Parts: sequence; C-alpha cells; structure tokens
Amino acid sequence: MSQAVKQAYREVLKLVKRLPPPSRGYYAQYARENFVTYSEVEDPESIRSLLARVHHHTCWVLKKYGVEEEAADKLKNICLTNHRETPA
Repeated sequence: MSQAVKQAYREVLKLVKRLPPPSRGYYAQYARENFVTYSEVEDPESIRSLLARVHHHTCWVLKKYGVEEEAADKLKNICLTNHRETPA
C-alpha cells in the first residue's frame, strides 16, 4: 500500500470526526471497508484514480453534513497530487 493511500486513510478518519456523532461510526466503517477492499491495488494509475474518488466522495459527505470543504484541503493535497511513488 502506498504512503499516499495510508495518509489519505488517516486524513479521512480525521475528517470523520467533524461529522455529527450519530454518523461517525458509519462513515469510519465505510472508509475502513473501502480501504481494505482496495488495499491490493498496485497499478499507479488505478491508485491515482481511487485517491481522486476518495477526495470527491469525502467532499460530498462533508457538504452533506454542512462541514466546510476547506476542511478537506489536506486530503486534496494527498489525493490529487501526481504521485510517482511505487506501492509499499
């Protein structure tokens, strides 16, 4: 799993804490399940695509709950940077 993927997962979990308490458990579990499901992906282009989806979906969830999109700026930097590293 690449460093960017690990960073994205940590950042998503931090952002989940900004959601209303009743929804935190659901989205934390949803994030975990998705990161585990795609943990075997090694193709750099596929990883970039998945990271872009992580950012897009996270912003959608934040907006749904009225959390400012700027809260996801760090995630945006992690997910939408052109990563050239090889998966770890």
